[in-house]
Amino acid sequence: MATSTVFTGVSLFKSKNSTKLITSTRFSDSKQQLSPNSVKCCSKTTTATTEEATGRLVTVKNGNDSLEICRVLNGMWQTSGGWGRIDRDAAVESMLRYADAGLSTFDMADHYGPAEDLYGIFINRVRRERPPEYLEKVRGLTKWVPPPVKMTSGYVRENIDVSRKRMDVPSLDMLQFHWWDYSNPGYLDALKNLTDLKEEGKIKTVALTNFDTERLQIILENGIPVVSNQVQHSIVDMRPQQKMAELCQLTGVKLITYGTVMGGLLSEKFLDTNLTIPFAGPPLNTPSLQKYKRMVDAWGGWSLFQTLLKTLKTVASKHGVTIPTVAVKYILDQTAVAGSMVGVRLGLSEHIQDTNAIFSLVLDEEDVNSIQVAQRGKDLLRVIGDCGDEYRRA
Repeated sequence: MATSTVFTGVSLFKSKNSTKLITSTRFSDSKQQLSPNSVKCCSKTTTATTEEATGRLVTVKNGNDSLEICRVLNGMWQTSGGWGRIDRDAAVESMLRYADAGLSTFDMADHYGPAEDLYGIFINRVRRERPPEYLEKVRGLTKWVPPPVKMTSGYVRENIDVSRKRMDVPSLDMLQFHWWDYSNPGYLDALKNLTDLKEEGKIKTVALTNFDTERLQIILENGIPVVSNQVQHSIVDMRPQQKMAELCQLTGVKLITYGTVMGGLLSEKFLDTNLTIPFAGPPLNTPSLQKYKRMVDAWGGWSLFQTLLKTLKTVASKHGVTIPTVAVKYILDQTAVAGSMVGVRLGLSEHIQDTNAIFSLVLDEEDVNSIQVAQRGKDLLRVIGDCGDEYRRA
């Protein structure tokens, strides 16, 4: 019999609606429920490229739809304001440096300030200044986050055309769809219209962001060919491995993760600091630091988080890398994870060397065991709910 809990930390997270968390896993009781018309996607099974063999690239695939991406994605939420003023030319130059270093997959959204416009300028620079084979490796993933209005074909088409124009591409590499209100089933209409646009060649792959396990199964049962679901996932927030990963293993849908370095909290900068004393530690002066500090509070508090950071520092020092490098690699090694996001403050700061170190890092059994021992905070699935529920709590 299903049990339910109500998330009581109302003030901790952005939210939209108050719902109860059903803790039973619907799909585990009925793994044969996926109909013959349901979609199953998979990783690429053909001969791997050199970069795939070394773990730098991965291909997400669903039927005839496939997209090869870098396993570490450049997250562009930081262009939306709150992280410092973005200079257009400096930002584009920074994007070129990331791509030159092999970090050629960029993740953005329709509401991330000038992110899509910056990508459009960047991709035109690539077309003019780099060889054709370079252009073929660059990927621009965007998101569409509409209000829960009627999802007519015309409305969906109009909004996708806006992103295509801003990014200056004939076809979006990946469109990741978000929906605020599950009580409104219009998300299925939107996804069917997005699938139609994919068939027309305006979108290469259809994906999701911040959908929970129950809705992912419903979407797949309706024959929507999604290749991935972008969700919050870090050493602190292991919710995707508790329910979502099982369905992903069953269907082949992959996870792309964000919040993996928790806005920078998972770093040496916050090791041996005491944020419980006002002004005693580094300032939480960005939206991402503030967001993920609330997640730390929900998980177990700053003292417990310091224990985790010390463990990660020990592992990092052993391998000659940094805490963020270990944090990302640990999540990339989790079930169903195709790629993880690292936010980029374009034109303001760069972490190209640390990011590239992720691909050569191998965490051994001792490393993994020590990290698991340090992950002794609260069960966030019970505290918050399933993936994306933090955005749908009243």
